[in-house]
Amino acid sequence: MVIVCLYTGDTLTEETEIQLPENMIEGSARTFVSVLGDILGRALKNLDGLLRMPYGCGEQNMALLAPNIYILQYLKGTQQLTPAIMEKAANFLTSGYQRQLNYKSDEGAYTTFGRGPGNTWLTAFVMRSFAKAQSFVYIDPKIIQESKTWLENKQQTNGCFKKSGKLFNNRMKGGVSDEVTLSAYITAAFLEMNISQHVTLLAYVFTLAGDTETRTHLLQHLDTVAVREGGFLYWSQTAAETSASLSVEISSYVLLAKLSASTTADDLGYASGIIRWLTGQQNYYGGFSSTQDTVVALQALALYSTLVFSPEGSSTVTVQSDSSQLTFDVNPGNKLLYQEETMQGVSGRYSLEVKGTACVSVQVSDSILLVPFSKYRSIMKKCDFTQKSTFAYPSVYFGKENTTNMVILDIKMLSGFVPNAVSLKMLEGAPLDMPMNYSLTVIEELRVENLKPAMIKIYDYYQPSTTLTHFTATGP
Repeated sequence: MVIVCLYTGDTLTEETEIQLPENMIEGSARTFVSVLGDILGRALKNLDGLLRMPYGCGEQNMALLAPNIYILQYLKGTQQLTPAIMEKAANFLTSGYQRQLNYKSDEGAYTTFGRGPGNTWLTAFVMRSFAKAQSFVYIDPKIIQESKTWLENKQQTNGCFKKSGKLFNNRMKGGVSDEVTLSAYITAAFLEMNISQHVTLLAYVFTLAGDTETRTHLLQHLDTVAVREGGFLYWSQTAAETSASLSVEISSYVLLAKLSASTTADDLGYASGIIRWLTGQQNYYGGFSSTQDTVVALQALALYSTLVFSPEGSSTVTVQSDSSQLTFDVNPGNKLLYQEETMQGVSGRYSLEVKGTACVSVQVSDSILLVPFSKYRSIMKKCDFTQKSTFAYPSVYFGKENTTNMVILDIKMLSGFVPNAVSLKMLEGAPLDMPMNYSLTVIEELRVENLKPAMIKIYDYYQPSTTLTHFTATGP
């Protein structure tokens, strides 16, 4: 994705290239060009699908609730909040709020499934989200105060907050992994109510606290360890993590720290490099790869977008390849209109030209089907169904983490078939992070001719795009 902001009628030209992977299914590739007149337009278009995952537990539910808050803050701050968008987002917030209460203890703590010890990080995350959501929907103040009291009781004599509870997504909380960063995260939540990780989170905390001397020292240190590549600016724990969720979160906290205290021309210029990199990590729906990095990144993008927003200006976008050319017009009347066209070519080089006086977001993306690959390996690739069949397949996790995230076994039924109830019950709750043989009995209740294949897959709930195993089920 490319973000271009022009203010004086200049012309900017860039080139990009799409290279198709070797393991794609022949004939499945499509190339799309989409243009928006707003940096957050892609997220606005997909308020109900930023992460495009099912929800069901206390962790997953926050993926539905939290991102919308920052979108609404941005729209309100730039006077773009229409009654239609407000109604849609308010429904999401209210629904998410009410559902989250299912995972709250009597003391005010939150857990993944509503039982067991309260989770310190999740409780702080919920508390800060609820506090921000109060500007748009009704949130019982008593609910927020109970969480605040519970967290305060977790503070130790040394000032740090004691870790408690377990998260099933080991990347959901990003770099907030020890007592120092957890304490910074909770402190930031408390400070945000009155007005997550490493030095970046601490820099943001000291910005909120008004400690300009410490903030300046931390930002100077961060500048020395930043990664600079062709106008992009970002931070990463290791060189191998340039596109990881944690890098998005770290870079977003730097952006928040940079812009929460001052907004000079130098600050905005520095921030533009971070913005260019962050927007390049966004997926098609405007979100990122996990819950936490999406929440923090959208908060940072919303702050930047509010500061640079201008209701005036227009621009023309031209995208050209060897075989076709597309032109888009962006003006005050269609800034939030999502414009998308299909290019005739698929792979190769594309030139992008933007001319005018308005910011535009341009994305050249491809849609392809890949031959399945996975960290989850199996020797079985095909299951043949008869009138009553039991199929089994082995699976084991080969990833780098000590434990998996939440793993989902998704079995689609062939038309006319239903799972045997006893067999299905035995399958529920089976561990997916160790070598296992999973079996399920299915019964043909209704004869259907010309059956289409059904898909069976195992995937990491929080990173489904990179940890898929496919099996094809065919009829008798």
